[in-house]
Amino acid sequence: MAKLKITQTRSKIGGKEKQHAALQSLGLGRIGKSTVREDRPEVRGQITIVAHLVSVEEVAE
Repeated sequence: MAKLKITQTRSKIGGKEKQHAALQSLGLGRIGKSTVREDRPEVRGQITIVAHLVSVEEVAE
């Protein structure tokens, strides 16, 4: 299964509680922090919520 590298590029300050929760569940919380996750529908949904705050790239396994 493919993996996604998710990097937070913008601040969560001023965001809604749902966006804060999505960032935390993705393992992010500060600008510049990255995490690698499996490409699953649940993760894609969380990315959609915070798409304006993160950058996503596919990582070769």
